Amino acid sequence: MDGIASALADTTRWQLVELLAQRPRSVGELAELTGLRQPQTTKHLQTLARAGLVTMAPLGQRRVYAAEAAPLREFADQLHKLAETVEAHAGERDVLDRYRAAIEAETAAADRDRWADGRAFSFERALPVPPETVWRYWTDAGLLASWWVPPSLTVTECVLEPEPGGRVVLAYRDAEGTYRSEGQVRTARATERLEFDLSVLDAAGAVAFSGHYDLALAAANGGTRLRLGLEISATTVEAVSAIAGIETGWGQVLDHLTEVIARKEVQS
Repeated sequence: MDGIASALADTTRWQLVELLAQRPRSVGELAELTGLRQPQTTKHLQTLARAGLVTMAPLGQRRVYAAEAAPLREFADQLHKLAETVEAHAGERDVLDRYRAAIEAETAAADRDRWADGRAFSFERALPVPPETVWRYWTDAGLLASWWVPPSLTVTECVLEPEPGGRVVLAYRDAEGTYRSEGQVRTARATERLEFDLSVLDAAGAVAFSGHYDLALAAANGGTRLRLGLEISATTVEAVSAIAGIETGWGQVLDHLTEVIARKEVQS
């Protein structure tokens, strides 16, 4: 496939294939139709032949080329599958588009520090396991690391100590860089309530903004109703992209938690 794609990427070679798709033609005729010299035309045709797109038949002093339908059909099938994959994951593109729109809107509003202080978010999920299990996924470092960032990111440090004054640390990386948040637990009532503060740090280690998290777990319909409240403060102008991504990001993270629990607890 790579050879075909590379061969067809050149506009002249594409034109040659289009001409040969109509009928076999000689090098001289193809040179005349494309406005190229014969040596240039021959070089392009040789590239197409190496990719299997055309074949050459010597007829006396003439070299006649013909297009091959099979590799074109195979290439078209691969493009069709690629388009189907894009369409099947259209939701991922929608997330990106919403995030970009949110950044633009927040950039217009971020005219001073503390511009977003007091902004609140709330999330809710129904999980098919008891509160005791969900609590473990929030307080066991290994389980917490399995879901607390979207799957595209890699956790490098993850701690949430379920006691007043306990440490909260989330550090992760992607291909673009490393990110770190630090905070402290305020309230911890096993299997019921977890309150903690968490500050997102910039590259220099300064606070970009802080969040106060209030997690409530309750038994419901044989599983758990999870409610998470978040209120932000100490917002800086530089935190625009992070704040713009809170709603989408936490939605993805809680969906990830739901998927991990279903895979590890329900299906096992």
